[in-house]
Amino acid sequence: MRSSLIAGVRRSPDILISVVLLILIYVVGVVGIPGFGGEQTFKAVLLLASFLGIAAAGQTLVVILGGIDLSIPFVVGAANVAVAKLYGDGMPFLLATLISLIVAGLFGVANAAISVKSNVHPLIVTLGMGTALLGAVSLWTNGLPSGGSPAWLTQFVAIGSTTGPIPVPPVIFLWLLISVGMVVLLRASIFGRKLYALGNSPQAAELALVRRLPVWAVSFGASSVLSAVAGVLFLGFTGAAFAGVGQPYLFLTVGAVVLGGTLITGGRGGYVGTIVGALTITLLTIVLTGFGLNASLQQVVMGTVFVGIVAAYGRDAHVRSRV
Repeated sequence: MRSSLIAGVRRSPDILISVVLLILIYVVGVVGIPGFGGEQTFKAVLLLASFLGIAAAGQTLVVILGGIDLSIPFVVGAANVAVAKLYGDGMPFLLATLISLIVAGLFGVANAAISVKSNVHPLIVTLGMGTALLGAVSLWTNGLPSGGSPAWLTQFVAIGSTTGPIPVPPVIFLWLLISVGMVVLLRASIFGRKLYALGNSPQAAELALVRRLPVWAVSFGASSVLSAVAGVLFLGFTGAAFAGVGQPYLFLTVGAVVLGGTLITGGRGGYVGTIVGALTITLLTIVLTGFGLNASLQQVVMGTVFVGIVAAYGRDAHVRSRV
């Protein structure tokens, strides 16, 4: 009974709507923007989508679980500033990165533990904890981020870089590696089954002997670690530390997950959809910028698109209302 319950709750959404939208946006760009659609366009979309896709990977786990992680932009900014400062103070870059990832993982576990033990929604916990984390980093640096990134990291994320004979920057292959790991984790692991079970019905999952806290701890810990990875990659991309570098991801990571068909109420979805969502958001942003729309108008268009997609996916009832 236990195995049938856990295995039976997984259900991949139909992401055809988002794929069609992605193609439609591309066609609009080709028709309306001179020079759009060449090799540089593809490389720019893949590069920028890789940052969002990596940061949204952990958000996918958390949303499937039935939660939400609003600390992501704060972790991105904190890791960006912390690694730059440690490296600037003379610490080897890889060691500084490792320390930041470990701290980020412990931070995510703390988010999960506080939310589960206090029975407070993770939206509140992660927002408060994230704000405190970035504030602590700002106190540590006296509000003046310093340091930079090594040249190899800049090359790792530079749009003009290549990976051997393949004309895309190496960060694309890092995203590919993370993507494969996420798909395997969600579709072919016991942890994935437990994740979907808790997202569909925590009570039924607990009756099937699925322990809530370990699954939450791994999900939120992974979310924070992947957010820190994105923060480090941004350091190479911009060349300088900036605490607010992750600010747009307060909205965009959730948008990529939802646009990819993952139910915001949990229990249904997958990372393949998030990949499509990240590509769609990135391409839409580039096209809107190409048409000369300012940030405010871009937000209006983005919001409208998200509402339409969520309405289309939301026609199917949640699993817990069907069993």
